[in-house]
Amino acid sequence: MRKLSYKFSTSTVDYYLAYGISHLKEFVDLENAVIVTDENIYAHHAKRFKGCNTIVLKPGEEFKVQATVDAVIEELIGMQADRKTTLIGVGGGVITDITGYAASVYMRGIPFGFIPTSILALVDASIGGKNGIDVGPYKNMVGIIRQPKFILHDLVFLNSLPQSEWENGFAEIIKHACIKDAAMFRELESSTLKTYQNKKIAICDLIQRNVIIKSKVVQKDEFERGERKLLNFGHTLGHALENQYELSHGQAISIGMAYACYISEGLCGFRETERVISTLNKYNLPTAFSFDKQKVFDVMKMDKKRERKELNYILLDKIGKGIVKQIPLQKLEQIISKF
Repeated sequence: MRKLSYKFSTSTVDYYLAYGISHLKEFVDLENAVIVTDENIYAHHAKRFKGCNTIVLKPGEEFKVQATVDAVIEELIGMQADRKTTLIGVGGGVITDITGYAASVYMRGIPFGFIPTSILALVDASIGGKNGIDVGPYKNMVGIIRQPKFILHDLVFLNSLPQSEWENGFAEIIKHACIKDAAMFRELESSTLKTYQNKKIAICDLIQRNVIIKSKVVQKDEFERGERKLLNFGHTLGHALENQYELSHGQAISIGMAYACYISEGLCGFRETERVISTLNKYNLPTAFSFDKQKVFDVMKMDKKRERKELNYILLDKIGKGIVKQIPLQKLEQIISKF
């Protein structure tokens, strides 16, 4: 077990790493708490929620919309939840997003925390305070940056994680390595997904390294005015693909990273594209995809990283060093049309 604390602009987040859900009662009044989870997690782990106030949602990105948040708020009203109620999201990225967003707007803000249950949520989605929903094809178009009170890791939830979700999460791990940690990238190159799945110590260590990478980046730039933009490596194209095609988040981001490497070659002289693509493929992640270029570019134009007629695109100078490059939309459209 390991406890870390990170201080952000208006709050401190406590991380309880490898603690287990049974420790939750040590720092949360469970009688005045409401757990938000989804049907898949509840079906596999119902006994862990025994005696708790629980809201169970339908699983999937298609439910990360305002209607779901409205339904959560209606249930909270029915439970007579007040400003001292703590909302606890137990699930993957969809659940953490919905929980953080609902908690931020219910009664103008109640406390919340997360127990992430997927690799993606453990290393990325639960960290940093971004909470939001999708609007049509536009990912995370509506939301807020507000930090949870705590994040607790119980890796027993990984026992029921489907293989596809392991692969999904490793896209974000590879992303962190690409932009911030060349040594971790080399480790991923020389290892395999099966190694991490079979060695609890190895996956626990890898998760904690990624938690620290993202937390430190967010701590320096909580509201994404500078360095935090690097965390969007692969996400500009990836988000435009994800909600228009039948792709998981990890698959879409993997494709986005591969194309970002090609753009990096032309604009930054990046020479390690094949290493990145080979590593993504090694973890069974896609690196090429046929898509409607104009349709995808039209969604990219509405990306939150757009500033007037330029888009802040995250590229690589070298493995372990991401950079932010402003690309005029007209030029970006030309680049996308050649893919």
